Amino acid sequence: MKLIIAEKPDQGMTLASIFKMKKHQGYIEIFPNDIFPQGAHVTWAIGHLCQLSAPEKYKKDWKKWSLDTLPIIPEQFQYEVTKDKAKQFNIIKQLSSNPDLTEIIHAGDAGREGELIIRNILRLTGSRVPMKRLWISSLTPKAIKEGFLALLDESDTRNLYYEAYTRACADWVVGMNASRLYSLLLQQKGFSDVFSVGRVQTPTLALIVKREQEIQNFVSEPFWEVNAQFKVKGKKYTGKWEKDGETRIKTKELAEKIASFCRDKEVQVEDVQAEKKEFLPPMLYNLSALQAEANRRFKFPPKKTLDVLQKLYQKGIVSYPRSDSRHVTEGEAEMFPEILRKMESKEEYKEFFPLPISSILQNKRYVNDKKVTDHYAIIPTEQVPDLGRLSQDEKILYDLIVRSLIAAHYGKAVSEYTTIKTLVDGRALFLSKGKVQLEEGWRKVIPQQEKEKEPILPLLQAGDQGTVLKADVKESKTQPPKRYTEGQLITLMKSAGKQIEDKELEKVLMKTEGLGTEATRAGIITMLKERKYIDIKKNLVYANSKAKILIEAIGTEILASPEMTAKWEQRLKDISDGQASPKQFMEQTNKMVGHLISASIENAGKWAFSEEDKEGFIPGKFKQKRSANLGKCMLCEGKVVDKGSFYGCSNYNKTKCTFTISKSIMGKTITQKLLKQLLKDGETELVEGFTSKGKDKTFSAKLSWDRQENRVKFLFPQKA
Repeated sequence: MKLIIAEKPDQGMTLASIFKMKKHQGYIEIFPNDIFPQGAHVTWAIGHLCQLSAPEKYKKDWKKWSLDTLPIIPEQFQYEVTKDKAKQFNIIKQLSSNPDLTEIIHAGDAGREGELIIRNILRLTGSRVPMKRLWISSLTPKAIKEGFLALLDESDTRNLYYEAYTRACADWVVGMNASRLYSLLLQQKGFSDVFSVGRVQTPTLALIVKREQEIQNFVSEPFWEVNAQFKVKGKKYTGKWEKDGETRIKTKELAEKIASFCRDKEVQVEDVQAEKKEFLPPMLYNLSALQAEANRRFKFPPKKTLDVLQKLYQKGIVSYPRSDSRHVTEGEAEMFPEILRKMESKEEYKEFFPLPISSILQNKRYVNDKKVTDHYAIIPTEQVPDLGRLSQDEKILYDLIVRSLIAAHYGKAVSEYTTIKTLVDGRALFLSKGKVQLEEGWRKVIPQQEKEKEPILPLLQAGDQGTVLKADVKESKTQPPKRYTEGQLITLMKSAGKQIEDKELEKVLMKTEGLGTEATRAGIITMLKERKYIDIKKNLVYANSKAKILIEAIGTEILASPEMTAKWEQRLKDISDGQASPKQFMEQTNKMVGHLISASIENAGKWAFSEEDKEGFIPGKFKQKRSANLGKCMLCEGKVVDKGSFYGCSNYNKTKCTFTISKSIMGKTITQKLLKQLLKDGETELVEGFTSKGKDKTFSAKLSWDRQENRVKFLFPQKA
């Protein structure tokens, strides 16, 4: 008799579904068959059935949050059964103690977390039964059968368990100590809340806060550009004035002078350059790339992408979702013709067949056994579904994955980029840029989403002459850096905070070690949201005052360094490769935590926080101190008070007065100082840093109270 332990109930059901079986409470009985002649039982965890014990389970003194008890470092870590999952644990324990049991098959997800979850359960059951490992990358009947016939030895994945266990213990030490440390020190500064700090979440937060500060500190400056329209050989086109590679002009007067000079002048085409550029089909998806693409195209939060992908995996129609590879093995590539034949019969994909390239088996861009890590890229399986039975979200993700595979069987896309240099009256140089697609290639399958900015230019030659039809001055101003989208944040975590141009992305990301793992990055972003560090508005990530206060306090300590945290990830990966010691890693972690505690206590007296962050901070643990009176209500005789995330009238409970003003208006914190001004004078001073909706462009304005409409409006400064 053999016992199969899956990570989740639905996965256990899928594994058992290919055999004749009978369901029981908490497990499934598989009747004798070719693979299991003596039969088998299939049971499951419910995610993490076990958790690391709380500090007070080691020492009673560690229950109290006090600087005197730090650092909290157990001599030996302990796991315990999660209370609400004890029933399922007892079922597993009972099944694993069956005297007829000859082998346990570890069938958790084929990754770090799956390895940790099942092995921890077996440790707590005290089982000594020999173990084998089921390691599969899809849940199709074929993959399940082949997996059971080619089980790995327990020792084959033991180092992966050591990595996952070390990761969990290190995160516990950092989280328990640093969260208490900064919560207590910041409480002394008047910020009464729990400040969650973590080995991965905090350097990620530091990246977001850094961008927020860049936006806040940005000083916008005006500039002018001169655009002209030409008519040459009966053909019209436009160009932009340029000198020494610069198109921006610092004064309006100079821009007007250039435009005036150019009007009605003769022109000559000085040079025409055409350059062909080739674009290879995109690589197959790993999880980070798919999360970034789904966010860019459909505004899917990364966690939603992972959740939907998990459903597709459990249905057996896509491969393992938490993969960090963008390649497949030759064995998988041999299945592509069969998968694509089935796709051809689907109405949604008929137009892409017959394929220009019948096989990519010899194409190392996609097929390379050496570049496949624990799992190959995310691809559709041979179990092609009825698309009408998928939910809308499932269809969207499945379509992205299918198109990536089809596009790999198409040729390159070729575009020609043209630059025309036009000289006005022999003195003023204008540049015109355009683009023409020469070969559609793979873009037939994955068309560009963004609108083409480059216009189509007329066919001209150097020496052609004509005239200026008009010349205009365009006024603009420099714009701050853009806030990250959730998808960009996933990519930034993958690249350890390095800003990487799209063209270089695939090459660099294969070599870099980032923040967290493919499986954990979406969860980290979700955690930052839940802990009130960030807000997501229209897919843009905003750092709250709480985040800025924490990162200011941490300063230059290692916890705020994405690069250092990425190196930790590399050391953890070395453990799974058998090239590093878990003990040594934990010793380094403990040493770092000790330094963090002493340095932070010493530096706390030097911490300085902006008034805006102080006033924008909303306590979470203790009752907020309200200002007794910030001013007179605009609607009644009541007093305006601070109500947490907004300001409101003290008469609400008595008269239901509806006067409220949000603490955040278009990305800008409304401080008590600004509110008092508004209530007293009817308007505020000029406020910089408001953000236009959906454009991520900043502007300056006063806030004014409109007594006719009884609401706040913007007053814009008069242009000179």
